[in-house]
Amino acid sequence: MPLVSTGELVSAAVAEGRGVAAFNVITLEHAEAIAAGAEQAGAPAILQISENAVTFHGGRLSAVAAAAAAVARASSARLSLHLDHVVSADLLRAADGEGFSSVMFDASKLPYDENVKATADAVRWGHERGIWIEAELGKVGGKEGEAPLDAHTPGVRTDPSEAAAYVAATGVDALAVAVGSSHAMTERTAALDHTLISALRATVPVPLVLHGSSGVPDAEVRKAVTSGMTKINVGTALNTAFTGAVRTFLDANPQAVDPRKYLVPARTAMAGTVAGFLGLM
Repeated sequence: MPLVSTGELVSAAVAEGRGVAAFNVITLEHAEAIAAGAEQAGAPAILQISENAVTFHGGRLSAVAAAAAAVARASSARLSLHLDHVVSADLLRAADGEGFSSVMFDASKLPYDENVKATADAVRWGHERGIWIEAELGKVGGKEGEAPLDAHTPGVRTDPSEAAAYVAATGVDALAVAVGSSHAMTERTAALDHTLISALRATVPVPLVLHGSSGVPDAEVRKAVTSGMTKINVGTALNTAFTGAVRTFLDANPQAVDPRKYLVPARTAMAGTVAGFLGLM
């Protein structure tokens, strides 16, 4: 099936009052697992490649993007390709022509005024090329290389009135907000601020995005969607499933050397995780 645009998937989710999940791609097996999980669940999904993943692949976007796009096109599920947490202006511009219909441009570490200017510039560039742009306001901590950040620290969470002003000033198509989750959580213990989510939904005129959803329990994910979150980002949960399956296989088969023997259960475990999250949408 041809790639679907992220904007189309998100708009349909908003219209139908449900969520749409976006899953991080690091290896070919991640992309294959996302497609398989989406087919199993009978649901659309977003394959997203982060700037960190591009760095892992030697800073070269084309190969991992082409692989993910090829997997998506071969799938019967409705899938889109998204470039996530882009800080580099060069990487932002590299998205054009690689199959990406959307980019999350991340200027959240900049002071507010600089964030607005950089993001508005990214939006202008993207919209000239038909690329949907997501941004972040607030502090969703936990990314590799960042200092630890408590999601409950005063000033960390997104302010609704500031978020509305930010969207008006930048023209972004979606906004990632800080409401109690954190990146890279390996245990699902995050408690979301659903009152804040509802206030943001009432104030912000574009779809809301939840980053760090791997650490959010099932019931909290469901409630977040009903409270007003639309795009639900999942990364670490796939890696946890992948690594757990590999570890189990190698513990039971210490003489194994063929990576296909442990990548098959790893891919299957990730697909099950994908299907599970899609069932929450």
